[in-house]
Amino acid sequence: MPGLEVAFRPLERADLPLLARWLAEPLVARWWAHDPSPEAVEADFGPVLAGDDPTEVALACTGGRPFGLLQRYTFADNPEYVAEFAPVYPVPEGALSIDYLIGEPSMRGRGAGAAAIAAFVAEGWARYPAARDVVVPVAAGNVASWRALERAGFTRVAEGPLTPDNPLDPPDHVVYRISR
Repeated sequence: MPGLEVAFRPLERADLPLLARWLAEPLVARWWAHDPSPEAVEADFGPVLAGDDPTEVALACTGGRPFGLLQRYTFADNPEYVAEFAPVYPVPEGALSIDYLIGEPSMRGRGAGAAAIAAFVAEGWARYPAARDVVVPVAAGNVASWRALERAGFTRVAEGPLTPDNPLDPPDHVVYRISR
């Protein structure tokens, strides 16, 4: 989708049923392995909505319609993640990370993921002026995900074992980075 205009808005409690639907989509469920029940979605995203979790969660929209979800967080807020990462890739100080999904099936395979990632990174640079890097691990088997990162300007910097989001997956991951 060359030239796709992507806007973001914060996740709201009213969006949780939409998010649950997306998490139940087979392709999303394959890689996110998240229980889409209302209780599980509330348990995981409620703390963000309440301001108790510093993770930023936004819906990616085009033409005013949501099509995906992106999360941004600092590694500094997740020291256990930095420790897990250390043997695979030394996380640069002040680095950010993102997670993402394209929930609307009609938007997949058309460049919407890369457009949303690039726009979210640009927004992250503005929100975190001291951040120099965004580092993202991806299950090695999730080719569409790491190709979207590449199309958004990320470079593969490492490969190695990390805890997979889906316990059915092997620990093999690729790590991507983009710098200002």
